[in-house]
Amino acid sequence: MNMKESKESGVQPELMPVDDVARLLSVSRRTVWRMRDSGHLPAPVRLGGAIRWRRGDIENWIASGCPPVRTAKAKAEGDR
Repeated sequence: MNMKESKESGVQPELMPVDDVARLLSVSRRTVWRMRDSGHLPAPVRLGGAIRWRRGDIENWIASGCPPVRTAKAKAEGDR
C-alpha cells in the first residue's frame, strides 16, 4: 500500500514523520525537534537518513499526559 492509497482508505501509517507529529501536537516542526532533544518526546526510529516516530508511542505518550520520557539518569548517561 502506498501513501496515496493509505490516505484514500483512511489507514494511518504506523511511522510518522516530523510534520505529522507536529500537526498531532499542534506545535511547529522546530518544537518537535526541541522536545526530542530535551527528552520530552518518545524516541524516534531512524531509517537510513529518515527519522520517524511510532504512532502508538506518540498516542500512548499523549494518553499518559505527555510526561518527560528521559530520566535524569538517562540524560547523564547520554552526556558521556
